[in-house]
Amino acid sequence: MSPEHADERNVLGGPLEPCGTDPVTGFYRDGHCSTGPDDVGRHTVCAVVSAEFLAMQRELGNDLSTPRPEYGFPGLRPGDRWCVVAVRWLQAYQAGVASGVVLAATNARSLEIVPMEALRQHAVDVPDDIRGLE
Repeated sequence: MSPEHADERNVLGGPLEPCGTDPVTGFYRDGHCSTGPDDVGRHTVCAVVSAEFLAMQRELGNDLSTPRPEYGFPGLRPGDRWCVVAVRWLQAYQAGVASGVVLAATNARSLEIVPMEALRQHAVDVPDDIRGLE
């Protein structure tokens, strides 16, 4: 069961916004990058995946593009939004193939692993109050 994501914050300090519903993402499959004690991988970065990002994930043994119907997973295509493991996103960033990031839908817990500056560099959303980006 999903934790109450109304209590979770995004990296900008606001309420955690939905990441994606087509396909439905999130560790708890509720569309949010919510996290809790069961989420040992910390699926907290709302990524807009690219072909390069998906290829790197596949090379790391984390194939996100192959459909897995037995798990209700359709496979991702470039442009899909997906809550990715913070460490995996950081690895892609360090390799120069980071995906875009939706800051309003990226859980603040990501900041325990990923520097805010790295997320800002790949932000694909611009919040109403841009002071959080400065």
